[in-house]
Amino acid sequence: MSAPATAPATERPPATRLDARVEAVLPVLREDAARIDEAAAFPVRGLAALRESGLMGLLVPQEHGGLGGSSADLTHVARELAGECLSTAMIWAMHCQQVAALTRHGSPGLRAHLLPRIARGEVYVASVTSEKVKGGHLLSAHSPLTEESDGSLRLDREAPIVTGGAHADGFLITLRDGPAAAPHQVTAVYADRSRLTVEEGPDRWNPMGMRGTHSIPLRLSGTVDETAVVGRRGGFKDVAVADFVPAGHLAWAACWLGAVRGALRSVLKLLRSPAGRRQFDLSGRQLRARLARVRMELDAMAALLAQVTADSDRHRGTAGAGSPPVQMRLNALKVYTAERSFACVDQLIRVVGLRHGYMRHSDLPLERLFRDLRSASLNYADDRLLAANGAMCLLDREVSLAD
Repeated sequence: MSAPATAPATERPPATRLDARVEAVLPVLREDAARIDEAAAFPVRGLAALRESGLMGLLVPQEHGGLGGSSADLTHVARELAGECLSTAMIWAMHCQQVAALTRHGSPGLRAHLLPRIARGEVYVASVTSEKVKGGHLLSAHSPLTEESDGSLRLDREAPIVTGGAHADGFLITLRDGPAAAPHQVTAVYADRSRLTVEEGPDRWNPMGMRGTHSIPLRLSGTVDETAVVGRRGGFKDVAVADFVPAGHLAWAACWLGAVRGALRSVLKLLRSPAGRRQFDLSGRQLRARLARVRMELDAMAALLAQVTADSDRHRGTAGAGSPPVQMRLNALKVYTAERSFACVDQLIRVVGLRHGYMRHSDLPLERLFRDLRSASLNYADDRLLAANGAMCLLDREVSLAD
């Protein structure tokens, strides 16, 4: 594995500068959220605004032209973007997940070539980790890398779902390390779109929710150089444990939290308006109890996110990153936030009722978020993570809690 390339903490972007970049993007997300949901269309304008803002390079070190952002910056930006459009926020969050892996585990040549382009907003990186044979299991692969006579590596990879794949400029792809390799010997490679033949599958993207992510089937074929390997050959598990999974779980949880926070803001705005005061009994016990429960859940999710972010950063690059307590807390963050964010939107629909909460063309985004957040528990299935946590729980006899 190549040496990590991380920016010192002192190089983090000032909060004011980061917030200004976010504020420049939010109006576009706000304007397009309903339209991309209705059409199940990729947020082309939203991605263009993110490219222009510099936020595509949030996790790229400053030495490569990026913002040198931290995990806390990642969760902060994800939360703000998701408050306006969860689909666009998840597209950006998954791009950052790939960038986290590339930044810390890419070869020196790959980092020098790729990271400045990401920082300039030229490269949106999509993730190719699912396969029809194995489903969404991250740490196994079926399609093999093969070595060509000139030393290049050939891939021929089908994936049933690639978020934003039709619009990606590059791909982080997991494959079996070779025709004779075991399924758990997984290698990750980065490939520019220009190096590949990219074929879209026949299935139209028409899901219940998260419609703007435009997650379509792709077949990717072509060759890459040995320098394109991310981490060590057959060692993607190390990349996943150290950076890929933590960045994903932190960013996903922040997106779901931010979406519910935005929904509560919109509900409170309605309730406090003159029309809302006439329609709703703001002194009613049931209404207040439901609002209180949503706020309590938000605070609990935010506290867990902050604690797991700090916990993950503290153990990054150490043997502790793969320890059962750290891994259990990461998985628990994903599961808990997925479950409770969906429950919160359900509560908010009960608060405002059929007209404002259930109808598709309400001014409030609750119906859309109800559909979107139904996917949260399915996006790398909670049942799989709970089974893993149950096994690790048996190993942690001391029941180690976070400090």
